[in-house]
Amino acid sequence: MNTFKRSNEPIAWSLFGAGGMVVAFIIPVLAIITGFLFVPDSSLRVYELIDSWLSHWIGKVGLFLIISLTLYHTVHRVYHGLHDLHVKGNDVLMLVLFYGTATVLSVVCAAWLLVI
Repeated sequence: MNTFKRSNEPIAWSLFGAGGMVVAFIIPVLAIITGFLFVPDSSLRVYELIDSWLSHWIGKVGLFLIISLTLYHTVHRVYHGLHDLHVKGNDVLMLVLFYGTATVLSVVCAAWLLVI
């Protein structure tokens, strides 16, 4: 008989890991590209470039993944940081609060990207 209990930890850790990769590799590159490599006089050109990127569905999916995976990474890190600091609370309530907030904000991000 198999008496193993199913866990949601692999899903949480995979979102945490993917978000960590985004935070470590993609966000610094985007910051360098949009913040430092463009000449300040050509700010209108930067806006047009970002606008054209976000008007395509691939750009929208990419931005959604960047934002939502960063949210899940941050939530996971805060949740386990509070656990390490011995902050007591109902585990189920804290999981729903943290991961639910990340899910709601991801849905809001998806809705916003569909509108623009």
